[in-house]
Amino acid sequence: MANNKSAKKRVVQTAVRTERNRYYRTRLKNITRAVREAAQSGNKEEAMEAFKVANKELHKFVSKGILKKETASRKVSRLNKLVKAIEAA
Repeated sequence: MANNKSAKKRVVQTAVRTERNRYYRTRLKNITRAVREAAQSGNKEEAMEAFKVANKELHKFVSKGILKKETASRKVSRLNKLVKAIEAA
C-alpha cells in the first residue's frame, strides 16, 4: 500500500487513467467490429454508415492523443478496403 501522499496520488491517477483507457479501447473495438460485421453481411448502406462513424471516431481519438495519426490512418484504410470490396462484389 502507498505510504506517502504522492504515492497515494499516483494510485488514484493510475486508476483514473486505467478506466479512461479501457473506455477508449472498448470503443475502438466496437466501432471497428460494427464495420466488419456490416461488410460481412454484405449490406452496403449499413457498412458505409458504420465506416463514417468509425472514420470520425478514429480521427477524434487522434486529436485527443489516444491514437497516433499513422495508426488511425492504417485502421481507416483497412476498413475502407473492406467497404469498397462490397461495392466491387
